[in-house]
Amino acid sequence: MSRPASVAELFREEPIQWGLRGDPYLWREMAEHLADTPWPVSEEELTQRLMQLFEQLAGISLDDPRPVHLPRHAHGGMSSGMISSTFWRERAIPLLVERYRTMSRQT
Repeated sequence: MSRPASVAELFREEPIQWGLRGDPYLWREMAEHLADTPWPVSEEELTQRLMQLFEQLAGISLDDPRPVHLPRHAHGGMSSGMISSTFWRERAIPLLVERYRTMSRQT
């Protein structure tokens, strides 16, 4: 089995549960941004890239416990467009790193 063409492959299957209603849209936006990003050489490189992209797109640090509202991801409803840094720090990024680990072993 060959290595995936880009980091976006890690985003193919979406999580079963999300943090807030804007998180699925940010997930898809990050996947689009990483579509042409080559497979990283290490977990550290991947983690750093994901953290930087989250902070760039969300406009907050992963360490910030407050949710942030991103109007571009608001599609109706009271909490629409809200992003949870806690979800990304504790669930989404670890999930993506675990997928990286699994896919890297298969090559």
